Amino acid sequence: MNKAFVREDDGDEDDELPPEGEAVPVVKNYITPEGFARMKAELLQQIDVDRPEAVRIVSWAASNGDRSENGDYIYGKRRLREIDRRIRFLTGRLDKAEVVDASRQESRDQVFFGATVKYLRNGEREETVTIVGVDEVDPLNGRISWISPVAKALIKAREGDAVSLRTPAGVDELEILEVRYPGG
Repeated sequence: MNKAFVREDDGDEDDELPPEGEAVPVVKNYITPEGFARMKAELLQQIDVDRPEAVRIVSWAASNGDRSENGDYIYGKRRLREIDRRIRFLTGRLDKAEVVDASRQESRDQVFFGATVKYLRNGEREETVTIVGVDEVDPLNGRISWISPVAKALIKAREGDAVSLRTPAGVDELEILEVRYPGG
């Protein structure tokens, strides 16, 4: 089939741009030293291992002749675009990252970025969360973003304080039982 009739997504769109008409939120990209190291390791993996392997496969597939029906070539080019997109994303996020080492926190009884907080929700259920950067979120393991509603409610509170959290179901009371920081 003639390429003029086939539209293949070339992947040149910038993954970080919001749809037109939406404002770009101005938010700092705080990240823990561990999160920064993980993202940097992924970037190096993409640059040093994944991309060269994809280029090798595309080159091999291109040498096999007709590219229009060559699945290895088509898939390889698509994979290469995905890798390049991920490299651009990671590079942008790492360039904007502001590493915050929570182990240096002086006020260790107050909640700030990097704190692990144990709290009692509505006097019933005990929960523990660690406040991390948006690129490190893992809710199943209790790692929440510093811009999440729960983290915003907890920030600057101290052990023993009770804070209110607005939820769709109403207002929850969070009683802070313990605040911990790495290395402490």
